[in-house]
Amino acid sequence: MKTVLIIGIGRFGKHLATRMTELGNEVMIVDKEEEKINDLLPCVTRAHIGDCMDEKLLRSLGVSNFDICFVCIGDNFQASLEITSLLKELGAKYVVSKADRTIHEKFLLRNGANEVIHPERDVALKAARKYSARNVLDYFELAEDFSIFEIEVPDNWVDKSIKQVNVRSRYNINIIAIKKNGKIIPVTSAEHVFMKNQHLIIAGNTKDCSRILDMK
Repeated sequence: MKTVLIIGIGRFGKHLATRMTELGNEVMIVDKEEEKINDLLPCVTRAHIGDCMDEKLLRSLGVSNFDICFVCIGDNFQASLEITSLLKELGAKYVVSKADRTIHEKFLLRNGANEVIHPERDVALKAARKYSARNVLDYFELAEDFSIFEIEVPDNWVDKSIKQVNVRSRYNINIIAIKKNGKIIPVTSAEHVFMKNQHLIIAGNTKDCSRILDMK
């Protein structure tokens, strides 16, 4: 469990607060608009109405006590920049700021953000990767050149073991789990036999993984 401060309850902030709470974290939300706060009162730990560009208000929140502070203001970059900077000045441990443009990311990082996220861009890139290949069911990029994919079992792998296909040597990827009926089961043996209705969770260099994404 982590203590989380979320500043700015737009669409992204609302989803973030809801999911963070569902995952068992203690969440405090802050926004200037009372209506946005009221919508989330039943699910968050604490809430405050106010403008976090006011240093006194921000100081009163005790930002140094939170494990993570999210700045989710999307319609006012100047406000996002100033709040990010103030959070770090007040001793925030880790600040994650939302950006809508690449140039915003550069300024946010220079002004104290530990990490910058681009929700719309990231979703678009994930969707492009997922739907451009024939059998990709899900996709997660861990780093610029390392990814995890959920794929269908290629037809020519069915009824063969990992050892027989020689997955690691031939494709330079790892089969880390299978997914069947919504359940993920770790793969710990090279003797595992691929079956038609299984989904595979594979990990490796993105280019290496891409070699098998369009296999039938």
